[in-house]
Amino acid sequence: MTVLIIILVVVVLIALWAISVYNGLVRLRNNRENAFANIDVQLQQRYDLVPQLVNTVKGYAAHEKELLERITAARSACMNATNVNDKIAADNQLTSALAGLKVSVEAYPDLKANQNFMQLQTELADIENKLASVRRFFNSATKELNNGVQTFPGNILAGMFGFTVQPMFEVAPEERAAVSKAPKVEF
Repeated sequence: MTVLIIILVVVVLIALWAISVYNGLVRLRNNRENAFANIDVQLQQRYDLVPQLVNTVKGYAAHEKELLERITAARSACMNATNVNDKIAADNQLTSALAGLKVSVEAYPDLKANQNFMQLQTELADIENKLASVRRFFNSATKELNNGVQTFPGNILAGMFGFTVQPMFEVAPEERAAVSKAPKVEF
């Protein structure tokens, strides 16, 4: 009877150990999957935000450029006008252009292309920093899972339940040269 109790206790301890190791591996796998989901979120933010920011900056820059070109042309016409009628017409154009500037500035007090470009640069840097951070977290979670799969006693159960060593988030060798250069943002 005592032998049977000892065997039963050993079997229960082994079962508890196996459950504990298995649950630990599941937690590590889920942590890694969550880390990758965080990368997905940041990538989606970049996919959504960057085109919007670029289009916004392009829109502001184009608006400012058109407005400033109109003001410059009207000013030049005023300076080159030789008779009264030409001067009145040129002055009306300049007044209209300046009124457009006033309306634009009132509606968009910070409508300055350089500030928009700086904002775009800041947002891009922020997104890239967040991506780098979540990629590091993903690689850390992957390392923890791989350690659990490869080290004793986890390696005993890992293979039986389909847990395998997972790859880190790395740049493909053929892309390594391309990513070593700073990204090019064009307008």
